[in-house]
Amino acid sequence: MKAVLLLIALLVSPTAWANSMRVVAMPGSSPLVTFKIVFLTGAASDPAGKPGTANLTAAMLARGGSVKMPYRDIVDAMFPMATSVDHQVDKEMTTFSAVTHVDNLDSFYELFRAMLLEPGWRAEDLKRLRDVAINAIRVNLRGNNDEELGKEVLYNLIYKGHPYGHLNMGTVSSLEKLALDDLKAFYRSQYTQANLILGIAGGYPPAFLDRVKKDFGSLPAGKPAAAKRPAPAPIQGLQLHMVEKNTRSVAISFGFPMDVRRGHPDFLPLLVMQSWLGQHRASGGRLYDRMREARGLNYGDYAYIEYFPNGMFQFEPDPNLVRPQQIFQVWIRPLEPPTAHFGLRLALFELDRMIRHGLTEEEFQRTRSFLSKQVNLLTRTKPAELGYAIDSLYYVIPDFNSYVKTGLAKLTRETVNQAIQKHLQARNMQIVVIASGCQELSKKLLAGEPSPMSYNSPKPGDILQEDKIVQSWKIDLKPENVRIVPVDQVFE
Repeated sequence: MKAVLLLIALLVSPTAWANSMRVVAMPGSSPLVTFKIVFLTGAASDPAGKPGTANLTAAMLARGGSVKMPYRDIVDAMFPMATSVDHQVDKEMTTFSAVTHVDNLDSFYELFRAMLLEPGWRAEDLKRLRDVAINAIRVNLRGNNDEELGKEVLYNLIYKGHPYGHLNMGTVSSLEKLALDDLKAFYRSQYTQANLILGIAGGYPPAFLDRVKKDFGSLPAGKPAAAKRPAPAPIQGLQLHMVEKNTRSVAISFGFPMDVRRGHPDFLPLLVMQSWLGQHRASGGRLYDRMREARGLNYGDYAYIEYFPNGMFQFEPDPNLVRPQQIFQVWIRPLEPPTAHFGLRLALFELDRMIRHGLTEEEFQRTRSFLSKQVNLLTRTKPAELGYAIDSLYYVIPDFNSYVKTGLAKLTRETVNQAIQKHLQARNMQIVVIASGCQELSKKLLAGEPSPMSYNSPKPGDILQEDKIVQSWKIDLKPENVRIVPVDQVFE
């Protein structure tokens, strides 16, 4: 209750703390103390021509040691405490997270504080962490993760020329050029009290929070981060971007920008839509049912209205990925090459059908009931609860559970279907395909030739009848809107 009251107090008078640090405190009886040190800066604030600066700066703080202790010594000191420091960098937020037992609080905090406030800036750490970032792009992303690769390429295309229009990790060529002075300059300008949110939860002593606030009060006052971002350029027609890669399957992502975020009147209606159409890693979505269950086309078919990285490795999104601008996105993967044309058609067909017909009353009620319970899973741990509380501070909404449950209770099927009609469409979007043999697939898509399906097992008559419609579903694609690039050029 104290944490909720504190959060409300902050929300009702945001101008009172616009130029100083903010605090989200959740004192309790747990022997574990959770930290979320958040700076309202990230990849959107990368200097011009230097993508990856924010990410590499944060890595130097979390994985580079302090003035007094090299990183190896910090790891050794934290090992018997069974703890470590994690970092996460997105467009608008950089988050440093840690959990420690209250018995180790003083010892851990001295290390943690020094890492963030007295970074070591060692050349050998820069070389090591730069290599890690480059390998993450070349090996992990481009080489091993078609799901994330397609999603990140999609975001880059939708936000081309926009502060969001580059990978958070940067590009290989930019990373190779970044110097310690670039990172130090970013740290001085962005790691300020005006950009700071101190998050702490658990059984810490009452005086401990004052100590933390005093320590981080040594940061420069600074100015608040940019509150507004320019609108992304409108997408005209269907734009197809194909990444040629030696891969056995085909990954498809498509989407378009959408000016709806938490706090917007249509966010919760669209959350219902997203869950009904394709809840992440769940078997109840419409796309999943029609593509995987009914036809056995692939593994996953999901929809998103908020940025959701690392989806291959987790069932639920992470907090502290706030963005004032979002996109609507559908992810389809992995498809066998012979079924990729039909699979894209079927996904667009289902999107179009949802826009035209909306949800039935039964579908609305079932999905709303699911989301009312699922929100408890999102905040079931103290780090997640603290993270969502910080996000709610950013979006100026009540605590996330109350926001979702109270809002869902007021929704009607008509409200959801109106939001679908208002914000969704299937005519102007970016489509990203990761595949081998892109030239051949692009010719089929441009020709608009039928893509009949054949199955290894009998299918119900209604599925076969629907296939006859889907196999000739028009994808209105023009040659000038198709581009094929080799994978080794992506994010290079």
